[in-house]
Amino acid sequence: MELNHKELRDQICDVCHKMWQKGWVAANDGNVSVKLSDGTFLVTPTGISKSFITPEKLVQIDKSGKILSAEEGYRPSSEIKMHLRCYQEREDVGAVLHAHPPVATGYAVANRPLDEYSMIETVIALGSVPVTPYGTPSTEEVPEAIAPYLEEHDALLLQNHGALTMGTDVITAYYRMETLELFAQISLNAHLLGGAQEISRENIDRLISMREGYGVTGRHPGYKKYQ
Repeated sequence: MELNHKELRDQICDVCHKMWQKGWVAANDGNVSVKLSDGTFLVTPTGISKSFITPEKLVQIDKSGKILSAEEGYRPSSEIKMHLRCYQEREDVGAVLHAHPPVATGYAVANRPLDEYSMIETVIALGSVPVTPYGTPSTEEVPEAIAPYLEEHDALLLQNHGALTMGTDVITAYYRMETLELFAQISLNAHLLGGAQEISRENIDRLISMREGYGVTGRHPGYKKYQ
């Protein structure tokens, strides 16, 4: 059932507050956007901590980033360009999250992809997570850097920057960020213990083929042959 605008605004705020509570964002970091049924978007405003976001502070924009509705003094983040590129490239995407979860962002800063197939849940939900090339924030460099990866990935590490996740709705996009950060933590712990033990190719294939049965939506770098 599709949420009405009030319910959707409340849901976006819940996600923003959880992002802050989990320590994925500090100060004015991060942004969230959701695609509406009319093709416009609700987005978080710039210059405000995600802990202070309330429904009336959200901004409505069109696909070019033009403000359609906003409280006085509020405007979208200049980083909304990378959100809009996700929607442009992927008709199935209904929400986008950008945050700086500490361990996943550590991998992005170290320019190390999370490409080990070593944890069952992550193999099913995300597959490998690449590091996209460096782009200066707020410029077209970031949308251009992520574009080649959007066809096969719902989670990306942004080099020297943070993480980006997508989903059919804002809760799915949030869960993907949560999964990404937990996997980064587990991967780091495994390396401290001497290295991760990867799952066999046969079992990787079996796990990926289970996505449809679990109702997992979106893209996966190893899923095409099962579609």
